[in-house]
Amino acid sequence: MNVTLYPAIDVRGGRVVRLRQGDFERETVYGDDAVAVAESFCAQGATWIHVVDLDAAANGDPVNRSLVAAIAAGTRGRAAVQAGGGVRTAADAEALAAVGVARVVMGSAAVADPSLVDRVAGVVPVAVGLDHRSGVLAVHGWAESSGVELSDALGAYPAAAAFVITAIERDGLLAGPDIDGLAAAVAATEVPVIASGGVGSLDDLAALAAIEGLHGVITGRALYEKRFGVADAIAALAGTAP
Repeated sequence: MNVTLYPAIDVRGGRVVRLRQGDFERETVYGDDAVAVAESFCAQGATWIHVVDLDAAANGDPVNRSLVAAIAAGTRGRAAVQAGGGVRTAADAEALAAVGVARVVMGSAAVADPSLVDRVAGVVPVAVGLDHRSGVLAVHGWAESSGVELSDALGAYPAAAAFVITAIERDGLLAGPDIDGLAAAVAATEVPVIASGGVGSLDDLAALAAIEGLHGVITGRALYEKRFGVADAIAALAGTAP
């Protein structure tokens, strides 16, 4: 089975940005038209788009929800949208589903209350965001440690449609993903695992594709800085890159 590419669009104040290691003080702006970016990803063959509302993640205010809706509308029929950032209640998830989001990502709220995922999954598929530093989950915009071990969390969400696993120390740095940690996670759960953080080259994607059973890979900054394009990334994950 081919590994699915999830090109990432992080939005803050309506703009397309990327953060380094989740730090709002280390932001790079890549554009003002998130819908056009999403449509370009679709044109290159992406079948999923990963969207994060950074404003909602920081303060719970979904100021970019209309933009998320526009992305979903602009890619309808070509790609499905997976969206997260500030999804803290069933109502938040329902609101995203209502504007066309196919799967929501719940992080801090899911770590605080695993049963919430069971309830939300009855309305819309849920990917649980497991963001960690050295194997310990971080919450609230990665500002606090939850004290929960990643290895323990992998067994706590039977209703999850996927896990999005991010090694925070690698995120946004293009320095390579946590291959060993991701391989261990994939081996430890039946829930599909989506890798996030650290992808900087087609070789990184090929290394991820070699993890038996890995479902997907999220990449953002490498695309915006033209390390590779979406079509080349899809080929690398399929093992058909030249």
